[in-house]
Amino acid sequence: MGIFGGGGDARKPRKRKPGVVDTLVGSNTEIRGDVLFSGGLHVDGRIKGKVLASQGDDATLSVSESGSIEGDISVPMLTVNGQVSGNVFASDKMVLASNARVTGNVYYNRLEVQAGAEVNGQMVHDPTGDRAPASMHETRGDSATGDVRDLRRQKIAS
Repeated sequence: MGIFGGGGDARKPRKRKPGVVDTLVGSNTEIRGDVLFSGGLHVDGRIKGKVLASQGDDATLSVSESGSIEGDISVPMLTVNGQVSGNVFASDKMVLASNARVTGNVYYNRLEVQAGAEVNGQMVHDPTGDRAPASMHETRGDSATGDVRDLRRQKIAS
C-alpha cells in the first residue's frame, strides 16, 4: 500500500465508486492557485483559483455549506451547497443544494436545483459540453502575470 493508500500499480486506472472522496480541503484550509484533480474532491474550506477535473476522468466535486471556490470550475459531476464565484462547467450533472450561492454563468448537461439555491448569472443547457473552453483543461495560469503552463507536460513529484 502506498503512502496515501493507493496501493497497486499506479498506471492502472482504478474503477471509481460513486460518492467516494479521494481529496478533502478541510474547513481551516485555504488553497491559492489552480487545482487539477481526479476522483472525488470535497471542499469544506476555501479555494482561490480554477478547479479542474483531469480530462477523461469521471471526477466529482462537492462544495459543502462552509466551502467556497473563487474561480472557474470544470468537472463532470458537481454538487454545490456553499459559495462559488466564477463560471461553472458541469459536463454530466450539477446539483445546487438549498444553501448554494453561485455568482457566474452555469453550463450544465443535467441540473437539479433545490429550493433556496441561488444563481446570479446565466444558466445554459449544454448537453455536449462544447461551451467549456478547451483552455480550462489544457492550461493553467495566473491571468494577472500571464503565466500559463501546459498541464500535460508537468509531472507530479512522488
